[in-house]
Amino acid sequence: MDTGLFILRLVTGLLIAGHGVQKVSFRLGGAGLAGGTEEFRRDGFRGGRLTALAAGIGQIGSGLFLVAGLLTPLAAMAAAGVMTVATTVKWRHGLWVQNDGYEYPLFLVVVAGALAFTGPGSASADQVLGLDPWPTWVSATAFVVGPVSGLLVRVLLHRNSFAEGASGGARSAA
Repeated sequence: MDTGLFILRLVTGLLIAGHGVQKVSFRLGGAGLAGGTEEFRRDGFRGGRLTALAAGIGQIGSGLFLVAGLLTPLAAMAAAGVMTVATTVKWRHGLWVQNDGYEYPLFLVVVAGALAFTGPGSASADQVLGLDPWPTWVSATAFVVGPVSGLLVRVLLHRNSFAEGASGGARSAA
């Protein structure tokens, strides 16, 4: 089970961190911070560079913390939050990714939530630091607060109301 958790943390964390790198740099096919800023504007978000920078840093940080298995419930909470925002952006396209749907970001939200509950396994910084297992209330709180915070970001920073659906952009704000 520990090997499986390590692989899951590694792949999920690196994908989320890589997504963030694309928001703030030219690495991994990114368009730099200016491109990340424009992506958020196209997707209907306020805040310009600050929004893109916060999303990118949130994705990079939460992804790397998941890879390390460090503060796992908090890392999962942050990852679920930023990927919930991405889910709302893609919502209007339907579920399936071949139609630019929300399948992929939703999957990452669910995996992050599951990692909040399972813990990082023995090959983790949490284990080395004696933080694992986390109390159930911490995991449950992270499981709820992550997506709720993403929905709040959507409500507060999106130009249109959440009920109107997602943005006009074809690319994701994830």
